[in-house]
Amino acid sequence: MSFFLIVITVLSLMYGYIGWRLIVPAAFSLPVTILLWVLLAVLLVLPVVPTGLQMRGYQGTGVEIIAWIAFLSFGFLTLLFAILLTKDLFVILATAAQKTMHFVEHVFNGGSASVNQVDPSRRQLITNWVHLGILGATAALTGYGIFEALRAPKVVEVTIPIDNLPDDLDGLRIVQITDIHVSHTVRRSFVQSVTDTVNALSPDLIVLTGDLADGPVRQLRDEVAPLADLRAPLGSFFVTGNHEYYSGVKEWIEETARLGFTVLLNEHKVIERGSAQLLLAGVTDSGGGQFDREHISDPQKAQSGAPTCHAKVLLAHQPRSIFAAAQAGYDYVISGHTHGGQYFPYHFLAALTQPYISGLHEHGNTRIYVSRGTGYWGPQMRIGARSEITVHRLTSA
Repeated sequence: MSFFLIVITVLSLMYGYIGWRLIVPAAFSLPVTILLWVLLAVLLVLPVVPTGLQMRGYQGTGVEIIAWIAFLSFGFLTLLFAILLTKDLFVILATAAQKTMHFVEHVFNGGSASVNQVDPSRRQLITNWVHLGILGATAALTGYGIFEALRAPKVVEVTIPIDNLPDDLDGLRIVQITDIHVSHTVRRSFVQSVTDTVNALSPDLIVLTGDLADGPVRQLRDEVAPLADLRAPLGSFFVTGNHEYYSGVKEWIEETARLGFTVLLNEHKVIERGSAQLLLAGVTDSGGGQFDREHISDPQKAQSGAPTCHAKVLLAHQPRSIFAAAQAGYDYVISGHTHGGQYFPYHFLAALTQPYISGLHEHGNTRIYVSRGTGYWGPQMRIGARSEITVHRLTSA
């Protein structure tokens, strides 16, 4: 509840800032001004409506339409807030620089510096046109973001060098999907296309690193059903993300197992290929312990009792698991969670809680790859962070 209140407070401040900077300066008539403020208030609470309806068992086209409007407006307004704030900060800095120059001119010219006066009506006209331009630019960026979010995920191939990797593991291909977020706006057709793409890559092994869905199994079982068609000779594996805990983690663990995944809850599986052995371990989401003490994420426990293997790979939803993973001696960590920030400039918010946002990184003697995610969460937008299906190819260093 406290987290929800914090989110509502922050969003209220953001939406209020938009109204203060756009509605107030426009000097509309009182009825229009009131109508616009009411509209902002409605859009503020609208994103929680589809979830509330879902929790009460409502679903169907009407709920999906509300969800599309709610999340698109959320994306548009949060992007608008960022652009407005950037513009205002620039104006503040420019004004401060101008006043500094006037002060310096005043000092050196003995108080004879001139100050240009701007006609108030002209200032109002300029302000209105600037704000219209900002609204237009935000709409254009939103349209581009929608295009990026709804297009097919990009197949990204990553080569991972591992010291002394035996020939039987050299070239092993692990295909990762993550953060699909099946929900009101991510449906079965998308899951089917992801399944078809993964199978076409002929993976040796498939991993799903959490955040499969946003909602209960009873309502989304049919939407995720195509994942049962995934095929890999060395198996398919799943670890929990934070959203599984919001949507009924026990039921989603059972459902992913029914779909053919081996679920790794601080556990491991020894993968044999020829005479070589790969330790594939998986941890629960780093916040799982807040929901169930048995789900405290533990990379060390995940490899407990394992034989000595030629390479050790850890599946961990959140990149922050890298710290414990490096201490536990894993060669490679595969994660997601961040969506690569999903849309600029909110990449910087993701960086506040995670050591890495996207791509391949070295952390001591351990490498980590952070996927940008296969689907999207919330707004149907991606800007500067295209979704992906990742092929991790192990090779000898």
